[in-house]
Amino acid sequence: MTEAPLWRRLLAEFLGSAFLAAVVIGSGIAAQRLSPGNTGLELFENAAATAAGLFAIILMFGGVSGAHFNPVVSFVDAAFGGLSWRDAAAYLPAQVAGCIGGAVVANVMFSEAAVSISTHDRASGPHFLSEVVATLGLLLVIFALARTDRSRHTPAAVAAYIGAAYFFTSSTSFANPAITVGRMFSNTFAGIAPGSVPLFIGAQVVGGVVAVVVVKILYPGITADDAADAVFPYHHLSPETPDVVSHDDASAAVSDTSGDAPVPAGAEPNLPAPGVA
Repeated sequence: MTEAPLWRRLLAEFLGSAFLAAVVIGSGIAAQRLSPGNTGLELFENAAATAAGLFAIILMFGGVSGAHFNPVVSFVDAAFGGLSWRDAAAYLPAQVAGCIGGAVVANVMFSEAAVSISTHDRASGPHFLSEVVATLGLLLVIFALARTDRSRHTPAAVAAYIGAAYFFTSSTSFANPAITVGRMFSNTFAGIAPGSVPLFIGAQVVGGVVAVVVVKILYPGITADDAADAVFPYHHLSPETPDVVSHDDASAAVSDTSGDAPVPAGAEPNLPAPGVA
């Protein structure tokens, strides 16, 4: 099994994180302009766009890097052996830089200042609990599917969970330290004041630690191979190993006419020479 070189995976994490931030912040700005004064509708529009965008972004980049876009996901994956600690540490700055870049792009797309520090205060006890719960739930979705060989369903499941968590948590489910930092740089609907960021990130780390414990209790047999498929499978067969086995290759063997031992598929059978009875 092989994986893409680290630089390519870091690029995928950077771009995916940038797209994610652009979707979250851009749809928030659009919602404010389309439905001014109607907070419930604004949140619904923001949540729907985020869920749909997240589904597509995971499919776009998952085959390269696993589509983490989230330092907590990467470090929990490392805790289970699916990703090396070195690679998880390398993913972190790519994810944070991508989310900051995506925030800037979203601002500019809507004729806002490229960088505007948010004044949206979100620091409170209920918000802290919400982020613990939101992060825990996200990780349970990801690693439960990985453990049960259903990672192909993760893009849809994660998108559905995040869309729902916009409404069942008072924090609107950031559940991601990188996007939390990125959203500081947009003083719009989806922004967060710098003073609220440490509380959110602390809650997300707590949620990650709790998730490791809960996953180990629920799925004690989880292996490094299971964890390697977290979010989206990105480990591929090596070039020497064919990705697709043909029907002929899958057959057990081809017997020769003399009744000798079976001949492997694709090899020439040991036929008698011409004129030999």
